[in-house]
Amino acid sequence: MLICAIALSVPLVGCQSLQSSDNLLGFITPYRLEVVQGNVVTKELAALVKPGMTRAEVRNILGSPILTDIFHADRWDYPFTIRRQGTAPQQRLVVLTFDGDVLKTIAAPDLPTESEFVTSIDSKRARSKVPVLSLTDEQIKALPAPKAVAAPQADVAANPPARDYPPLEAP
Repeated sequence: MLICAIALSVPLVGCQSLQSSDNLLGFITPYRLEVVQGNVVTKELAALVKPGMTRAEVRNILGSPILTDIFHADRWDYPFTIRRQGTAPQQRLVVLTFDGDVLKTIAAPDLPTESEFVTSIDSKRARSKVPVLSLTDEQIKALPAPKAVAAPQADVAANPPARDYPPLEAP
């Protein structure tokens, strides 16, 4: 009886060592739900926001803040988190402080540009090679010359081809 219990428990102990949080048996990766929360604020958007702007102007540029606190009415928080399979998780916080209705300070450390942000969340682009979509001057010169196209005959406009179907309008 004891031997049967030990024999049955040994394979189960081995399965635990083969399973990790990222994959199962080293090659099976479970699907993980993509979680995006908050407002994406890039360097380009943050550069548009200047101290002295009104709350309405800031809201038009960055959107409504995710966090507004009744105890800190002069502070707007723009948190952002993303977890996407195949890419590193990201977390940022942009904090704006107001003096009445006028923007006083912007705290936005280490914001990516729009192209950097897209590159960081695009897991397919990191694995695949991006094709070159333009030719160099040497490649353009190496192309064969286009074939000459025969000029349309001016005679066709003067002598249209004969119709073999009845006209659309009534005679």
